[in-house]
Amino acid sequence: MGETDEAVRAADPVLVEIVEGTLASVEKEVETAIARTARSPMIRDAHDFRAGIHDVRLRKLTGRSYSALVQPVVRDFPIGEMNPGDVFFHNDVYLSEGGIGHLPDLCVTVPVFHDGEVVAFVQAFGHHDDIGGAVPGSMPSHARSVFEEGLMVPPIKLWDRGVPNRAALTIMTRNSRMPDSLAGDLDAECSACLMGARRLGELFARYGREAVEACFDAIISKTTETFRRELLAKIPEGAHVWEDYAEHDGVDDPRLHAQRITLTVDHSADVPLVIDFTGTSPQAKGPINHAGDYADGVFLKKWLAPILRNLADTPERMAELDVNEGVVPLIEMRFPEKGTLLTPIFPAPTNARTFVILRLLGVLAGVLAKATGGRMPADQETIRYTGVHGEDASGAPYLMREVLGGGSGGRWYADGEDTIHVVPDSRNIPVEFAESRWPFRVERLGLAVDSGGPGLYRGGLGYDKHIRMLRDASFMSIADRSILSCWGVNGGRAGRPFRVEIEGREMEGLVDDSPVRAGEVIRVRTTGGGGWGCPLDRPAETVAADVRDGKVSAEGARDDYGVVLHGPRDDPRVDAEATEARRAELRALLPQDGPFFDRGPGFPSLSDGRPYADVDLM
Repeated sequence: MGETDEAVRAADPVLVEIVEGTLASVEKEVETAIARTARSPMIRDAHDFRAGIHDVRLRKLTGRSYSALVQPVVRDFPIGEMNPGDVFFHNDVYLSEGGIGHLPDLCVTVPVFHDGEVVAFVQAFGHHDDIGGAVPGSMPSHARSVFEEGLMVPPIKLWDRGVPNRAALTIMTRNSRMPDSLAGDLDAECSACLMGARRLGELFARYGREAVEACFDAIISKTTETFRRELLAKIPEGAHVWEDYAEHDGVDDPRLHAQRITLTVDHSADVPLVIDFTGTSPQAKGPINHAGDYADGVFLKKWLAPILRNLADTPERMAELDVNEGVVPLIEMRFPEKGTLLTPIFPAPTNARTFVILRLLGVLAGVLAKATGGRMPADQETIRYTGVHGEDASGAPYLMREVLGGGSGGRWYADGEDTIHVVPDSRNIPVEFAESRWPFRVERLGLAVDSGGPGLYRGGLGYDKHIRMLRDASFMSIADRSILSCWGVNGGRAGRPFRVEIEGREMEGLVDDSPVRAGEVIRVRTTGGGGWGCPLDRPAETVAADVRDGKVSAEGARDDYGVVLHGPRDDPRVDAEATEARRAELRALLPQDGPFFDRGPGFPSLSDGRPYADVDLM
């Protein structure tokens, strides 16, 4: 009998269900408490925060969302010296063991006690409005050093036995341009995690430590075996390679910054998946680096593992699969030497590290698509930060920053989703709230027509948002895919890239303080997901429905799908004869053995001089 079988058998299956449900409930209760009591729009309204529950062995137990790590806390504060009522805090990227990606992500950790001993941890981390640094929002797009990005705090004890450390809180709020919001958010997060710790303590008190910890083992073991049996078994053995690129770093001229994965699969090995990042580009001068090579890459293992769920037999089964610490034993990470995008050397800047960690999701999906004959979604880029800052009518400074989503990639069984956010439960800021708080009007918030990549299954659409400023201000943006596109799979076409225009002036993806005058309109169009399968195979009536719904233009239907329509847009009719002729015309233009991936028209224009012969694009 294997170790996994012993772990499962040692736990009462009924109690496992009770414990698993309690963990999910406590995590949700912590997040709900934070959302209802926090003060900053980024936490309260955009929901860019997460809670997580870890056991005393530092294993992540919950699978509803990703979270940071407990490792840096116990490294600096031995578990045996912790006390009830303690709250630990950190946001230092390089001292977080890879769990924190940029300084605005603040993390609080609370130990759970039973019979005087630590038995678990409740943790919350989220993206806060401002922690100091060179620009409002603490994300300077042209930073060359982490010292420009804000206040760095290594793990400290923020509360000691229930008493807040007022000196530390004063230092942090003094460094913030939004001190009241920061103080309110930290109070909300600390109080919510302390509440969660009490709830978990009640679980241990009711069933006993030995029984509850046996359930923890069973929950994690179940994930390990489910992923191995249902998902990894679908990947052919051998080595598979794919790479993708960030397009600029805010300092150098736009060029390709590669993230490469060599995926080696050996089903007979104890660790069946090896993810090797050799070939990833050197660290950037600008802030797109991610310190991922700490704690054996355990954060990246849990960050990337949800991509594997796309191998499930059905979408319904995929939605049932949790990603907890059980995925960690299945994956080995191999990092290149220090000094790359994933192994940056302090004090390399990191505030726009989303360009790298989001791209890695797509790189893993791409390499799995190659390995499985395309049974993976096309590419997506579903997070970027846009916003404005200035002074309101009273002369008080304000910051509006929003995490706008985009379209997800088409899948082998369905279209991509429109305007989704890769961070679970995150959302755009409600128009009514925005207009009541900040000096602008939102004149349009809708879908970006034709932004989704054409395909048998179309890529999801991005946002189309128009903001008219009522006072002079400055525009800011932290966004990639403003040149390159989200690639399509199996003959699917790439989606449209990110675009921002201010009265006809096209903005770059990385902007700190571009002036925008009162009365001017900021037009934001976020990325569309890549398409899956040949668009000429999409049923003509489905394309007509896309036009009727405002997702595809009549011109796009003709040019991208070969579907000729007549009649008004709200009731278009397919011209069958003209469509047949148009599709025959377009099929004649397709290469006989065309590319497996379509990267879009922006790809060839970005060359850093490296040959592409070593990158298998087929």
